[in-house]
Amino acid sequence: MQLVVARIGRAHGIKGEVTVEVRTDEPELRLAPGAVLATDPAATGPLTIETGRVHSGRLLLRFEGVTDRNAAEALRNTLLIAEVDPEELPEGEDEYYDHQLIDLDVVTKDGVEVGRITEISHLPSQDLFVVERPDGTEVFVPFVEEIVTEIDLEEQRAVIDPPPGLIDDGAEIASSREEA
Repeated sequence: MQLVVARIGRAHGIKGEVTVEVRTDEPELRLAPGAVLATDPAATGPLTIETGRVHSGRLLLRFEGVTDRNAAEALRNTLLIAEVDPEELPEGEDEYYDHQLIDLDVVTKDGVEVGRITEISHLPSQDLFVVERPDGTEVFVPFVEEIVTEIDLEEQRAVIDPPPGLIDDGAEIASSREEA
């Protein structure tokens, strides 16, 4: 099974290094020197990691055969994909691979059916579940502990406690101004 582990960002310096947006909880395992990664677009790879280091809180990688800034810049926005055993599970108790979450039924803590997870959107600040409702519309649910209260892989469901307005039209408008 293939797992997206990072997205290549901009070039860093003149010797072929690139910044990467890490999309795995195990970068030391998936993005280590010597790792061979498939790519999307496929024509860009496979890429073999030559070196890696952290600079100002960002992971920088250099790939074999990428020796200058122009070659590094040509890799921008390429997804890095690791081959993972489908039976392998993340180390942490509350960690999941995307393929484990896709197609889970989403219900509220009161048992109300919301829909089915069709996609996981990885944003810089948090991940979002893209949930297709029974009527075909979509709702975006932040994958944060305060909202997603339970993931039950055996029952194939995610339980959410949505704030008002997240999945319905009942948004509460808060204002510090007094009514005139």
